Amino acid sequence: MTVAADADAFLRHVAIERGLSANTVAAYRRDLAVYAAWLDGEGVLDVRQVAPATVSRYLAHLGSREESPLTATSLARMLSTVRGFHRFLLEEGRVEVDAARDVRPPKLPSTLPKAISVDQVAALLAATDGDELDHLRDKALLELMYATGARVSEAVGLNVDDVIDTDVVRLTGKGAKQRIVPLGSYAQTAVAAYLVRARPVLSARGRATPALFLGMRGARLSRQNVWLIIRAAAERAQLGVEISPHTLRHSFATHLLAGGADVRVVQELLGHSSVATTQIYTLVTADALRDVYVTAHPRAR
Repeated sequence: MTVAADADAFLRHVAIERGLSANTVAAYRRDLAVYAAWLDGEGVLDVRQVAPATVSRYLAHLGSREESPLTATSLARMLSTVRGFHRFLLEEGRVEVDAARDVRPPKLPSTLPKAISVDQVAALLAATDGDELDHLRDKALLELMYATGARVSEAVGLNVDDVIDTDVVRLTGKGAKQRIVPLGSYAQTAVAAYLVRARPVLSARGRATPALFLGMRGARLSRQNVWLIIRAAAERAQLGVEISPHTLRHSFATHLLAGGADVRVVQELLGHSSVATTQIYTLVTADALRDVYVTAHPRAR
């Protein structure tokens, strides 16, 4: 078997036996395509030829290539894919040694999530005002994302039936784990207006679909659509900062904690499996408090 054939077997395993999402499998496929191409260039045609030093050289190559060197985060992700691949090969009896087991990922820099202020969020949402079909949809989409902290994949994956009694929404996160998150009054109003005034018209333009958020041709919105919607709203609001779908999720968590919410409640709302992941937002709010203190206290400087 070739390296590519082994990679295909691994992808079938994670898709069928482990039930990973289509997005995760697609990411694995991209990572393994890069790995297989590099091995081919090194003259490695069979996975049994791969040694720990081979994997280490591959990691060094990714971090040092001139055309597009990867960040530590991307390196860690790609190494994770390679390690999963080699672990699978060992379990399947294709190799006798897990060549990637002892290769350590690079140390990740300590980065804090970037949130925007409450006023900036208000300006972003105000930029979607209007009675046009796309404005009604965009207002409902962004209000819902900020009200719930939904990931972009969770937002585009919503069906109409996931809006329960107009004031809560059922989000399906990583690992198909579901959680119920309340909708605030602004989001409730925007979603109701969209469902009554815009979605029926958009739905009539395409095939029947249960999707909540539809494109102008009646099909479910894609993640790329949401990126474009947010970017356009940010430009109209003249925020002057880069905004992504995840910015709204970061802002949701940061603003809740700044308002006094318990970190474990925010953990549940975000769908984090560990509170340690959520606690990074407490550092963001602590930095904001420190800035205010240094600016306002007469003996702080």
